[in-house]
Amino acid sequence: MALIARGHAHDADIVLPPPYSLVTLREVGDAHRHAIEIADQRGAGTLVYVGRFDLAEFAVIIEPDEPLRTARRAFYAGMVAVGDAITAYAPPEVPVLFDWPDAIRVNLGLVGGGQLAWPKDCKEDEVPRWLVFGAMIRIVSLTEEPGVHPLATALLDEGFDDFRAQRLVESFARNFMKITDSWNEFGFGAVAKEYLSRLTPAKGLRRDIDESGDLILRDMKKPEPERRSLTAALARVEWYDAERRSPKL
Repeated sequence: MALIARGHAHDADIVLPPPYSLVTLREVGDAHRHAIEIADQRGAGTLVYVGRFDLAEFAVIIEPDEPLRTARRAFYAGMVAVGDAITAYAPPEVPVLFDWPDAIRVNLGLVGGGQLAWPKDCKEDEVPRWLVFGAMIRIVSLTEEPGVHPLATALLDEGFDDFRAQRLVESFARNFMKITDSWNEFGFGAVAKEYLSRLTPAKGLRRDIDESGDLILRDMKKPEPERRSLTAALARVEWYDAERRSPKL
């Protein structure tokens, strides 16, 4: 799973390494939707960023080299890159964990998540023209006093002092290149290992990801494993509040 070089990207606020090119939207924009709209024209390595002070909102265009049924696993590479980007700035001992497949928690509070899109006309055995991985992370809460929504949080509420969304996007870009390089060199198993290590702990369960991206759960007390469809789970985007245009509270 490789990014294809399209040049470099920088502006006054964000500096991205090659092979990225940057598209910046004002705060009323939608990074994930805009990346889908321009994917055929702009191609791999294009990173769309929305300039919002309360959220880190961005999406990257990918050009996979395998059929859709396995290419969806790029979602896990994106999630690992986001998790590593947050961890790089996290205070010591503050956990950054995932609820499978797409929700991200810091210190057990929901801060955001990821999503994946592909061409609607692409069949499972066809190589998609593009994939778009998008993410949204809450930097600062715009709601009531801390503690009103105990299942949600924001990075600044968890000790990310003087933190800026731009730094998270830059870190994501570097980490996404690193994890895709690891995939290319060692196979998808390297990505799966990193992703599974961030799943919210579940006692008595062994968890694996198969070649289609589905989660396989093996409970020592049950004779047969349970399969959870990645495609079906990605369609729900349960961490996202469409009305607020932000992660749920």
